[in-house]
This record gives sequence, structure tokens and C-alpha cells, in this order.
Amino acid sequence: MGLVAIVTWSITAMVGIYLLYLWLSGGGLRQQATKVTRFPAALVFAHPVLAVSALGCWIAYVLTLQRFLAWLSFGVLSAAALLGFVMFTRWLGGGRHARGAEQRFPVLAVLLHGLAGVTTFVLVLLTATIATGH
Repeated sequence: MGLVAIVTWSITAMVGIYLLYLWLSGGGLRQQATKVTRFPAALVFAHPVLAVSALGCWIAYVLTLQRFLAWLSFGVLSAAALLGFVMFTRWLGGGRHARGAEQRFPVLAVLLHGLAGVTTFVLVLLTATIATGH
């Protein structure tokens, strides 16, 4: 299950990179100064930084089978997922912010990123739980 999580994580990351590219090429960073975006730069960049950090912990877990690495990975992934959920709700239209570069995100890409992310989250939780023996 650990390797399957790496595969779903990779799919999530590839679609996430595509979404980040769309946001950057659509002027996401330039819109920060005028506040014409629902996505503050700190949110946009903290989400993938946490997700990649969690993936690094997960790969270390798969290589060493040290349980604490599985749980560390899950904890960091939980923070990344929370930020992703915040971006998703803002993308749907919640909040008082004006629309920016994110309005051009393809619905299919957003759904694929979210579905792959949720799948990864569940796989990591199940694997960490099984590794602990609970």
C-alpha cells in the first residue's frame, strides 16, 4: 500500500503542478498586489511545500518502515490537505475576495487533483494505522 500511495501522490503532484502553472501564467502573483485573487501567495506555495515534505517523509517510511515516519508524513499531509481544502472552498466561490487567475482552472483538473489527494490521504492513514498495529 505504501507504493500505491506514492503513485497516487505522484498523480496528485502532476495535476497540482499543472494548476500552479495555470495560476502563475494567468497572473496569480501579479494579482497579489491588487488583491484580485482568492488565493494568497502564502497559501498557494505552502500547500505544495507541505505536500512535498510529507512525500519525503513517506518515501523515507517506505524505505525504512519506521512507523514514526508514517505518522509524521500523515501529520504533514494533513496540514497540506487542510490548505488544499481552503483553496478548494475559495475556488468554489466562498469568501469575499475578487476572482483572479484561478477562475480559469479546468473543473476536471481540480476534481482529479482533489480525488487523487483524498485517495492518497486515505492510503497514508490506513498504511500508518496498519503499521502501528491498531
